[in-house]
Amino acid sequence: MAASLLGASLLGVLRAYPEILISVACFFFFYCYRKKMNEGTGIPVNWPFVGMLPALLVHLHQLHDWGTMILKETGCNFFFHGPWYSGMDMLITCDPANVYHVFSANFHNYPKGDDFSEIFDVLGDGIFNSDAESWRRQRMKAHSLINDRRFRAFVAQSSRSKVEKGLIPLLDQLAEQEVAVDLQDVFLRLTFDTTCYLVFGVDPGCLSIGFPTIPFAKAMDDATGALLVRHTVPPAWWKLQRWLRVGVEKKMALAWEVMDQFIAQRIAEKKEERNRSRSHEEEAPRDLLSSYVDVCDDLHLVDAENPMEFDKFLRDTAMNFMIAGRDTTGAALTWFFWLLSKNPLVESKILEELKSLRKKSSCFDNMTLFDAEELKGLVYLHAALCESLRLYPPVPFEHKGVLQSEVLPSGDKAQPSTKILFSLYSMGRMEGVWGKDCLEFKPERWISEKGRLRHEPSYKFTSFNSGPRTCIGKDMAFTQMKAVVAAMVYNFHVDVVEGHVVQPKISIILHMKNGLMVRIRKRASACL
Repeated sequence: MAASLLGASLLGVLRAYPEILISVACFFFFYCYRKKMNEGTGIPVNWPFVGMLPALLVHLHQLHDWGTMILKETGCNFFFHGPWYSGMDMLITCDPANVYHVFSANFHNYPKGDDFSEIFDVLGDGIFNSDAESWRRQRMKAHSLINDRRFRAFVAQSSRSKVEKGLIPLLDQLAEQEVAVDLQDVFLRLTFDTTCYLVFGVDPGCLSIGFPTIPFAKAMDDATGALLVRHTVPPAWWKLQRWLRVGVEKKMALAWEVMDQFIAQRIAEKKEERNRSRSHEEEAPRDLLSSYVDVCDDLHLVDAENPMEFDKFLRDTAMNFMIAGRDTTGAALTWFFWLLSKNPLVESKILEELKSLRKKSSCFDNMTLFDAEELKGLVYLHAALCESLRLYPPVPFEHKGVLQSEVLPSGDKAQPSTKILFSLYSMGRMEGVWGKDCLEFKPERWISEKGRLRHEPSYKFTSFNSGPRTCIGKDMAFTQMKAVVAAMVYNFHVDVVEGHVVQPKISIILHMKNGLMVRIRKRASACL
């Protein structure tokens, strides 16, 4: 009798409070799931209705390494089943043959697509979101501007200037004070200032003693964090949050407003500068925004007679360049110096190579700086940077849409109802691609027996994308990174704080989750 009454009471409670029943069901669901995962191979279970989403949520904190483990077990290709009708079904691959086919051989069948554009809506109709003819025209113009002799000289000069007047004095002070500092924060501030100067012609002074908060920089961080979340939940969920303006989507909306205000102000300034230079016959600045204001109507990129369309094009273009230039280079430098701290022999080889340029280098305040031209010929420095980018690509994954169904070289079927996600992070960790020593930081793999740089095809080394969409800012990125690395390695030694935990942050850019806490030590004077 007592048992019957207790059962009836419990049933009544569950009927009155159905959320309790749901909570209990979820508890047993995840308990059974974790137990099955521990007993199995680690490949996620495709559950009814929810698909493999529970596995994704459980391993979200280690997304890149978890994905790498799965791709190793499945031979570089794995089909992820999302919840029913969620639009999350995708083929995940790091197979170089698939990369070549999708990014090069049959490029036109694999656009970014509407889903990509919607996820990255903050980029507007810029070059990263565009496809077909719009993309072709934008890329042609961007390529011509970035490869212009005057702009390349502008990049080299501004990179050296920022290192000389911003980075070196800051590091010198940190070395004197013997305090720990987050090197990732330093690099992101450095590349933010540098990219702002290249794109807008202004230095916001983010890399300053005292580390001031720059609203535009913080807004970019908030936006990239929200973009990652959009990749890991059903589209209907984040779209609902966007509509309600809650959660990470509220942060995205606020960040969007801050970024738009900053860019709008810069556009207005550039238009005023253009009018002033015309009236006084002065040469306009060579930053990218100034160049676009001057020539954007050349290939009918936009109707220059329509002010709103004109300003939107400039806004989208500037936003795309800022995302591409700031975060990627900052992340690459952070991982490079962490690897260098773990591999002192590599550091010593870079230092010896730099010493060969000592007579050509210039000194100031007992510090040594190098020009971009002289750094171009350093084989080992370039190889070390490539090796770091292989293991820690700043953009860890890339995804594509599908126009027409076909079978990929791996034997997997690509069809319009699914996305294809390429794990660039995992590719650098595949023995079948890079050999049994793929997990080692080994710059020598990039150097031939004759001591020259060894070329690796872009479908194998995908840090700068591959095929027609290969990064047009590749040379610019290397120029900036070499200027920073040469000055830092020659003048300072970086020690990672003992016990500091280094792991990838879950973001669309491969930042470090906990930053990189280091202490800076000044080397013996190189100018004596």
